[in-house]
Amino acid sequence: MEKKKNKKATVIIISIFIVLILAILISYAYFTTELNGTDQIVKVGELELVLDETSEGISLDNAIGISDSEGLSLDGSTFELRNNGSKAVDYTIYLDDNTIEETDTRIDDKYLKYNLNKNGADSGATLLTKIGSNPNRILDSGTIEGGKTNKYKLNLWITDEVDGNYSGQVFSGKLRVEVSQERDKTASTVLLENIPKENQYDDGVDTFITGEDPNNYIWYSGKLWRAVSVNNEEKTVKLVTQWNISTIPYDNDSSVFEGSNMEMWLNDTTVDGFLGNLRDYENFIVTDAVWDATMDNSTLESVTRPNGETTVIASVGLLNIYEYKTSYKGTTRNSGYLNNGLWWWTLTPSTTSSLRYVNSNSTVGSINPSKSYGIRPSINLKSNVEIVSGNGTKEIPYRLEGDNDTNLSGTKLNTRYSGEYIKIGKDENNLYRIVSHETEGLTKITSAEPLKNSGDFLTTTFGSNNIYSNTSTVGRFLNTDYLTNYVGDSYSNMIEDSTTWYLGAVGIGQNYRLAKYTDETGNTLTSSTTTAKVGLLRLGELMSGQFDRYENNSYFWLLNPYNSTYALATSDVGSFC
Repeated sequence: MEKKKNKKATVIIISIFIVLILAILISYAYFTTELNGTDQIVKVGELELVLDETSEGISLDNAIGISDSEGLSLDGSTFELRNNGSKAVDYTIYLDDNTIEETDTRIDDKYLKYNLNKNGADSGATLLTKIGSNPNRILDSGTIEGGKTNKYKLNLWITDEVDGNYSGQVFSGKLRVEVSQERDKTASTVLLENIPKENQYDDGVDTFITGEDPNNYIWYSGKLWRAVSVNNEEKTVKLVTQWNISTIPYDNDSSVFEGSNMEMWLNDTTVDGFLGNLRDYENFIVTDAVWDATMDNSTLESVTRPNGETTVIASVGLLNIYEYKTSYKGTTRNSGYLNNGLWWWTLTPSTTSSLRYVNSNSTVGSINPSKSYGIRPSINLKSNVEIVSGNGTKEIPYRLEGDNDTNLSGTKLNTRYSGEYIKIGKDENNLYRIVSHETEGLTKITSAEPLKNSGDFLTTTFGSNNIYSNTSTVGRFLNTDYLTNYVGDSYSNMIEDSTTWYLGAVGIGQNYRLAKYTDETGNTLTSSTTTAKVGLLRLGELMSGQFDRYENNSYFWLLNPYNSTYALATSDVGSFC
């Protein structure tokens, strides 16, 4: 997959567009739904779930599948959650099946979508199946302070995205609220209590989360993670990022993790690596975690826990091949939740000079560590870290105590964390992510996906040579047309006019720090620089491999040259080429 891009390359992003002509079959159906509680007010101790007396619930007669925009525009049903006491309480609101007539047929959840507006914020159009099945459909959970009220509006509709015969079928639901002031909120407990037993595998040391798409999403420090396992004794929780965060050469020729470029990048506490950009990491993660990097060249059908012959102590690591194999236990390998359609390194050597990686079609290969594939950092949450909200779905991931900010109005960007989203600019290109705070007082951001024009990715050559500047082809575009047509004057004025961009060359197997420094010690900045208002991400920066495969599978340019002839780019599967 390693392939260098010539300075005369014709594209910044390679995209393939397939136009599908869809034959949409619309089936008219008689559909009724009602939403109620046992009474108009459901009381649990000092907590009241109050249904709006003027609301008639959701009623769709002679309904057909409708679009998300139509579903979101429905009047919906309104209700409130009131804490009449003085103490904060934890709560969970469920949407349960209600009794229907014997002559009626209940519609399958897979045909239904919902949107829950909570205190003015929408959850977004979501399949009902994403919040569990009856009697465990979790609409909302969290903590409500004494004397406070949460206001809700629930829309429920048949989606036009799923074909099926639901003629004459009905939905009848009721709200249920559960309250606990003593509930164990530690991450290990919440995860295992809410993951079905069939999606758990206990090997005697760790309890692994398995299956196709379990509700094990966690949002922490600006990134979406998946919970992989819970240590049975320590009650720590191992996480791995859902998407590749960056890409660098693993090392030169050695597959040993300890002392490698990869270990350095993952545990680099400066803005140039991963650990230094995690939020308050000393409070959240185990900094002396043990990582099993034992050599293993067994087949994917052989799932045996490594014997701990080679271990490394570090704050951040990677998943080993055993952990990957265990994740899809109970389902087919290509359906396992750790497969993200990208290429990414594991921690496991197959020989002293080759390392195992997972590729885009969920098979495992071995290759020389000098190559550059995607990085999915792995951390272990401390046993006392608590989950305070969310239900573990991708749409509503679990949030951690201390990392669950809700009202950020007026907050300065230079106090926020790498990976967090902001909106700036115009139209379809207005979503960005924080990269780092490389320059004191400033915040480096990058577009959350490659630049588009009317839905199509923009393409360009790098330039007449492989050195970036505001006069090279790509640099001239970014510092003129991009600022005018895609950012706009009001936002452009917020951007620093004169930024230094580092242009150090990084070749096969070389250390990521060479992109910015004269050598891998990181003590002296490179003299290879340029000054411009807008630049590109350099090799090894956070978010330089952040796109998700299913929406943004494209090549895009990096800032650094490979040598005197070639420029670097990130490929559609997360490697650099």
